[in-house]
Amino acid sequence: MANLQSFERTDYQQVKADLHRKILDRLDLEKLGKATGDSARDEVLVVIRNAVNSEVVPLSFAERERLSREILDEIFGLGPLEPLLKDATVSDILVNRFDKVYVERAGKLERTGLTFKDDSHLMQIIERIVSRVGRRVDESSPMVDARLADGSRVNAIIPPLAIDGPCLSIRRFGRDPVTARQMIENQTLTESMLELLSAMVKGRLNILVSGGTGAGKTTLLNVLSGYIPNSDRVVTIEDAAELQLKQEHVVRLETRPPNIEGKGAVRQRQLVINSLRMRPDRIVVGEVRGEEAFDMLQAMNTGHEGSLTTVHANSPRDAMARVENMVSMANLNIPERAVRHQIASAVHAVVQIARLSDGTRKVITISEITGMDAEAIAMQDIFSFDRTGTDEGGKVRGVFRATGIRPQFAERLATSGARLRPALFESRSEV
Repeated sequence: MANLQSFERTDYQQVKADLHRKILDRLDLEKLGKATGDSARDEVLVVIRNAVNSEVVPLSFAERERLSREILDEIFGLGPLEPLLKDATVSDILVNRFDKVYVERAGKLERTGLTFKDDSHLMQIIERIVSRVGRRVDESSPMVDARLADGSRVNAIIPPLAIDGPCLSIRRFGRDPVTARQMIENQTLTESMLELLSAMVKGRLNILVSGGTGAGKTTLLNVLSGYIPNSDRVVTIEDAAELQLKQEHVVRLETRPPNIEGKGAVRQRQLVINSLRMRPDRIVVGEVRGEEAFDMLQAMNTGHEGSLTTVHANSPRDAMARVENMVSMANLNIPERAVRHQIASAVHAVVQIARLSDGTRKVITISEITGMDAEAIAMQDIFSFDRTGTDEGGKVRGVFRATGIRPQFAERLATSGARLRPALFESRSEV
């Protein structure tokens, strides 16, 4: 038993690598390229099984089958990452170094038993990912953002910037996006809150979704975008395309990094400005990070109502300050009061979402921007989540609460046909 365990630890990766090389020598890669995906995989799997069975190694049938599948993933997929990408419960995959792979499940991080052979093996997988979307990673360009076929966001950073070897982060965004019904079942928000949010989108209010990293901003933005009427022309602008809009009339735009000479980059601000010439009814920006915030506000104020975007911030008040700071990045020398007035005029509501200590996501507040109060932007909460503590298992306890305030935009929604029940805003608590 000790010998088997020793073999598993020290020689398994080497046996896999040797077999991988032998099998590639036997395969007719040109013929394989012309075959369909399933038939090619089946053909290669037969070759792999024969090669594995011919090797004199102390492995059981189940272990030989695992080895065959792993080699198949090396040829057609992303190697050790393939089982994680097929696992619907995994939301994030974090490779700190070739022998340290973590995943997030239900908001909690855990270490896996998966490893790469070495740094070179991990680099091969990173290069395979980024080359599929026309990007590159090397010493002259050691950081890269890319995406997988299912829309998952990928970030890779390699030496000399990453001291312990290549590092890979995959933020999962599955083929089947989270639905509004699932968010209610997961207690991310309540039926009443969703009723208000859907009416706000249908009534063409400009909404800012605010939250920290991994809070679920893009997921919520995706759900809200589902309430945009099918007749509207929508232009989406993102750093890495993640949004999955179901409407017929959607144009998707994505930024471009600089080429090997450091030229040719297309930033979000350029795409936002260009989108204004594309006759959009609504503009959806995946996340505002810089000077494009000014152009987004301009669009919201000049006939592109009903636009949606997200911002990194820990509270609605912080979100307003961040947008103000990002507008200042455009170097337009606009007075602070004028910037705040434009923000107050453009944004109708801020939806704050957070990931709590137990890993659950909650819509913490839905706040209305009511205008200016002297030098500050005035806002009021319509709904909020009041945290009451944690139970013995570490699960956060709390209640969703309607504050009893009827928003000023209710009349505007009524004139646009999105009427809200008066009882919706009555002060009450919901578990």
